[in-house]
Amino acid sequence: MENKNIVKLYEESFKNYHNDSALTDYFSKKSYTYYQLAEEIEKFHTLLKCCNVKKGDKVALTGKNDTKWVICYIGVITYGAVIVPILSDFNPADTINIINHSDAELLFIGEEIWRKLPQDSLERVKIAFNLQNREILYDKSEGVLTEKIENIEYPSFDIQKVNYASLDDDDVIVISYTSGTSGFSKGVMLTVRNITANVVFALEHKFHYHKSTVLALLPLAHAYGCAFDMLTPLAAGSHIYLLGKIPAPKILIEAMKETKPDLICTVPLVIEKVVKKNVFPKLEKQPLKLLSKIPLVNKLIFRKIRKTMLESFGGRMTEMNMGGAAVSPEVEKFLFKIKFPFTVGYGMTECAPLISYSRHDDYVPGSCGKILPGMEVKNGEQNEILVRGPHVMKGYYKNPKATAESIDSEGWLHTGDIGVISPDGVISLRGRSKSMILLGNGQNIYPEEIEYKLNALDLVSESLVYEENGRIIALVVPDYDEARRNKLSTDNIREIMNSNLLKLNSVVAPYEKVSSIKICVDEFIKTPKKSIIRYLYPEKANILV
Repeated sequence: MENKNIVKLYEESFKNYHNDSALTDYFSKKSYTYYQLAEEIEKFHTLLKCCNVKKGDKVALTGKNDTKWVICYIGVITYGAVIVPILSDFNPADTINIINHSDAELLFIGEEIWRKLPQDSLERVKIAFNLQNREILYDKSEGVLTEKIENIEYPSFDIQKVNYASLDDDDVIVISYTSGTSGFSKGVMLTVRNITANVVFALEHKFHYHKSTVLALLPLAHAYGCAFDMLTPLAAGSHIYLLGKIPAPKILIEAMKETKPDLICTVPLVIEKVVKKNVFPKLEKQPLKLLSKIPLVNKLIFRKIRKTMLESFGGRMTEMNMGGAAVSPEVEKFLFKIKFPFTVGYGMTECAPLISYSRHDDYVPGSCGKILPGMEVKNGEQNEILVRGPHVMKGYYKNPKATAESIDSEGWLHTGDIGVISPDGVISLRGRSKSMILLGNGQNIYPEEIEYKLNALDLVSESLVYEENGRIIALVVPDYDEARRNKLSTDNIREIMNSNLLKLNSVVAPYEKVSSIKICVDEFIKTPKKSIIRYLYPEKANILV
């Protein structure tokens, strides 16, 4: 695979595996072979050309995981344009902000998302399409583009003549946003080199291979799901089943039993639920509790549990690859004891995403794998993890200040994560210096985004958002001067904050919803630069009772 890039890998894959299954929507059963996928991509290129899209132009994409989403994403990057994937869970205002900040000229969007979007706020978008049927939803050209598209002629298709864009390793092909709010937009610019390095590593380590089966559980707009549930399988000639969104546990287990995935990429919450709800309660029952303490007998019990768990995941899984959050120590210890084939990796969007990984048979409990070949890792100040190498992003789009703060003059990316590195390159994280909150389901929550919205509400002077036992809590310092001017009582302040909570939760993403607002008596303690000293809270908060 030397000197290959991701676009040329697809060119070869689609030709070599043209008779094999490529994509299937699990619920609708709509399927594409690699030949049909390549044909749809060729039509997509014709559409982009008709819309006057040129190399490097930005195309925004948002909607549920399905075959049309994949065709759009792969169609854009193989054309030589830049894809801007947006999580479908972002609220409409944040989605608009990303579309505008990215300078996207085309938009492919799910119909439900479009209906909620403040469409008159679109700035550079020339034309918007319904992701599912390519119906034109918006045409800034007053019908000129619509007429061209209605009269479009698609050339005859010959898969052996497929010839995708010639791109340099440093060309940006993806801008992936880590947040949505205008004050905190950070579009990670990922290059051909970044994407290719991740995919080539995964191919060489047999994450996926010809005719292997993938059940895509994770949002494809996330770097983790995108890299290993879509980009790598398509380069390998695998068959991808797309679930849309993660369904109820019962349906998820049924889907696994039916599709029989070979590798499962997921967040720890999935396996933790299985173990805590289905396994631990049985082990606590007599006489199993007593039998599991007998050395020879417990091996038989653990073997049976492992076999049952593997069968529930389809029976063909060789490894469960977890990322996005730390695994519960209790669950990890149990999985290791029963010799369940799992591993935990470490990555971030800025590395497209992988930084470290070990196969399950080399995995060290409590770690997050070994640094990848070609990547360098070292400890910076306060043991911050610094990384350098082909996976590291080009920078943040239109944000040189944030880029300079993240990547130093020697090319080291400052991850904001605190950890230790063993002599043989195994990374063990000890905490996060960033303010980002990482929930057990793998969702990244940026408290500043929530605070930005909360601070705009009635009587809020300043706020600080944190996580407590899996719940999002907001500390709020009311504007006591205004309260006094308006002769508001303590009960009045509480009523206003209860109202603010409802308003806030109506404008944040579902996973960002705040459970409660706690009213602080005193201002937050700040640095000389007037930044809140976050690590002091919530312990230092003087709460109004």
